[in-house]
Amino acid sequence: MEISDKLLCLFNADVRTEDDRYVVEIPRREVETGAIDAGETYRVALISRETDETVASESNGGATPSAEPQPPVEAGELRYVEIEDIGKQGDGIARVERGYVIIVPGTDVGERVKVEITEVKSNFAVGEVVEDDF
Repeated sequence: MEISDKLLCLFNADVRTEDDRYVVEIPRREVETGAIDAGETYRVALISRETDETVASESNGGATPSAEPQPPVEAGELRYVEIEDIGKQGDGIARVERGYVIIVPGTDVGERVKVEITEVKSNFAVGEVVEDDF
């Protein structure tokens, strides 16, 4: 299956009945992290879960497929981090579980800071310093 470069988010959802229509709920985190905006119109693709699991199960000897790893942080979460590196644009870089990157503007290598996660993407997050040198 080919996945478009325009893909904004990917999640599992149930289809439920509401009055005279069917509703697919968007997880709150997708709006809070800025992946999508409430009130806007988006194209939606539905992929049968049974077909994917059946294909995956047959291709891996019957084992249950594992879900995509989720970011280890959430927007609004507070974290204590140590800045390990400086990115190309001069922002501090910290790494947490599984090497997941948190970009922390206005910091230097070696600083230990408390940050609030302000933005979460699949492969990095952005944090704002709320306390210096913990």
